[in-house]
Amino acid sequence: MKVFVGVPGFIWKLYIAVIFIATALILYPIIRLQLGTDKGRKRAFKVFVFWSWWFRVLCLYWVKKVKNSPLPEAPYIILANHASYLDIFLMYSVLPQNPFLFLGKSELLKYPLIKSYFKRMNIPVFRGDRVKAARSLIRASQEAKNGWSIMIFPEGGIPDGQAPKMIRFKDGAFRLAKSLELPIVPITFLNNYKLFSDPSEFLGSARPGISRVYIHETITPEEIEKMEVKELRQHCFDIINGPILEEHPHLKQ
Repeated sequence: MKVFVGVPGFIWKLYIAVIFIATALILYPIIRLQLGTDKGRKRAFKVFVFWSWWFRVLCLYWVKKVKNSPLPEAPYIILANHASYLDIFLMYSVLPQNPFLFLGKSELLKYPLIKSYFKRMNIPVFRGDRVKAARSLIRASQEAKNGWSIMIFPEGGIPDGQAPKMIRFKDGAFRLAKSLELPIVPITFLNNYKLFSDPSEFLGSARPGISRVYIHETITPEEIEKMEVKELRQHCFDIINGPILEEHPHLKQ
């Protein structure tokens, strides 16, 4: 039964890979030319937004904002759960209003095509090296002062085989929000793991469909200041996890 269901998903993943590589190669020269300056990177961000929309049309992915709270004035910290690579690519068209940078794992630098975009356009975090990890947070602070919002998956990656169950958040995002006195925008991706599971799961779920997204109310700097890092971390976890628990009540156990 799993093979019967999984084969169409595997074929769909191959299709997604072809679309991603083809569109990446087409847009590469345009993006590459823009990455030398901060103004150029903000123009490149608009290309990524276009790319995200183009990808959604070609791959038949629609986005339904089940909750769409107003955004604060930029810059701000964006936090979301992470159960699919689709989370990354949809984010640009979910929040196209203000330019943001991903603060993400340095393992992405292993992939040549992604490396070209990621290293210049976003902020790699070297989790196994405390000094380099600290430098990443310093750079994030500098970028925020230049007007960039910072996008972080506080779980630190996609939890292995647990979707949609979330795992404990790491502290870095919350220390950053407190030190920069920036608001936090929590986001829940409810079902992306069903639309595109980990590529290493050859028979995992993958299909076109509607991505349901919750953009929660902003947590203001005033609210953040009143909470310790541990309390803020749990508060954000509960907000993002709320819609997941509503749909999957068995995860409350």
